[in-house]
Amino acid sequence: MRTLARRLAKGAVFLFSLTGIPYLLYGLLYYVVDPEGSPANKQDAEPTVSIVLPTYNEERIIENKLDDIYALDYPMEKVEVVIVDSSDDSTRDIIRNWFERRDTPTLNLIEEDERRGLAPALNDAYAAAKNEMVVKTDCDSKVASDALRVAAANLADPDVGAVTGRNADVLGGSGVEEGYRGIQATIQTLESHLDSTLIFHGPFSAFENDEIVPIDPDSIADDTELALLIRRNGKRVVFDPDIRYKEASHSAFSKRRTQKDRRAMGLIRLLAQHRDALGRYGMYGAVVLPFNWWFMIVSPWLLAAAVSVTTLAGFALGGPLGLVVPGAAAAFVALGSHDELGSLQPAYALFDTQVSLLFASVKLLRGEGSAIWEVDEELRDQYE
Repeated sequence: MRTLARRLAKGAVFLFSLTGIPYLLYGLLYYVVDPEGSPANKQDAEPTVSIVLPTYNEERIIENKLDDIYALDYPMEKVEVVIVDSSDDSTRDIIRNWFERRDTPTLNLIEEDERRGLAPALNDAYAAAKNEMVVKTDCDSKVASDALRVAAANLADPDVGAVTGRNADVLGGSGVEEGYRGIQATIQTLESHLDSTLIFHGPFSAFENDEIVPIDPDSIADDTELALLIRRNGKRVVFDPDIRYKEASHSAFSKRRTQKDRRAMGLIRLLAQHRDALGRYGMYGAVVLPFNWWFMIVSPWLLAAAVSVTTLAGFALGGPLGLVVPGAAAAFVALGSHDELGSLQPAYALFDTQVSLLFASVKLLRGEGSAIWEVDEELRDQYE
């Protein structure tokens, strides 16, 4: 039994080491590159802007969102708001009343009789957008007043076709999400300086109108898919930490699964659909995409295997003492989901993300992954 325990322990060490090697290499690469800010050659620019806003039963928050858009530091005579709405509440009436009281910005309201999902709605909105810069934003997010100007400065670089920003402040104060967003911003800054970043964020992503192409109607990673397609068509797609937004998120483990697992499913499916991009498009296909494959698809399974083997080694060595590993993991989750791990909170945020990616992989293997989901009213509360 002790021989078996030693073999299992060695196996666990191997699995943990194998899981962590790419992260260590990425950390070393970050140290060598020492990236800072956006890699774009930013220049002052003031293009016309189409702000795309998909809505579904947003009567509680739509007026606040429109007020936020109106307060942006940008000439509103150069702005149109393209809203594609599938609501069955009073959202449309509130939208019409808001715009009737103002001369600018202008409104292009696309009314849907049924809820088809976000990707088809966005395809219609992007096709209707007529201005030079197209900005996608979510109703339940708040955008910094200078976001349009910073985005325009990035897109003034002829090599850049799209830009996204960072969650500078999590509405509701989720320490788990803050920890994850900090790690993610570090990764995306490095990726952008190497070539382009993968993940684009729904609260704020900006695109050159001429670079926009239709996305898969079944996509559940719509913003990232559009950015990936733009990169495949030749333009860089970058992350600029100076573009700031706020988005609500949960810390509780069970509540995070609804929001995070759905996003993870979309990203995993997108990587699989575009696996032919590996090794192509410069450093994007040579480094950025392989790392995201490891992080999103390989690493979660290795981590799960390592924890399982460690547990088995504990049982083989000490019988009931094998419960120490799952017990420690449960305590880690309990403390982390209540934002009580102090300096270890970012580590828990990374662990939580790996859990989401593992659960998402299982759901995809089961054939799940709907493009339509229920509104999280608690997150709406945080926005209000």
